[in-house]
Amino acid sequence: MRQELPPAVHEEIVERSKRGDALAEEGRFKEAIAEYNEAWQLLPKPKGEWNAATWLLAAIADAAFLGGFLKTARRALDDVMRLEGSIGNPFLHLRNGQVMFEEGRLDEAADELIRAYMAEGKAIFRDEDPKYYTFLATRARDLE
Repeated sequence: MRQELPPAVHEEIVERSKRGDALAEEGRFKEAIAEYNEAWQLLPKPKGEWNAATWLLAAIADAAFLGGFLKTARRALDDVMRLEGSIGNPFLHLRNGQVMFEEGRLDEAADELIRAYMAEGKAIFRDEDPKYYTFLATRARDLE
């Protein structure tokens, strides 16, 4: 069972996350990652026991992927995919598949991207570079 944070810690994490989100919206991904990492440092150990761990790691992975920091994205995705509730999360499977694609791990990328597709359909690819859906279409039959 994952735990909820004490209110004061939760508020500080939320504030840092909001700053990270605003920076990411501006395309300032390196600064966004720094804010998310500051929020991550506020989580008591073991960090994976807290509900906030999933969304913080997802935010780090997202900003890192969008900023082209693939090693950072990989580390965050490896960590988040070990947490309760991550398997089956379409967004996490999408980002994991995209990073794997960029790393040249095409079989694994196809597996992750099909998981995202199975949960959300083509809509999950709407705001993404079309190369990911095109790639998936070469690996899977009967896509919409």
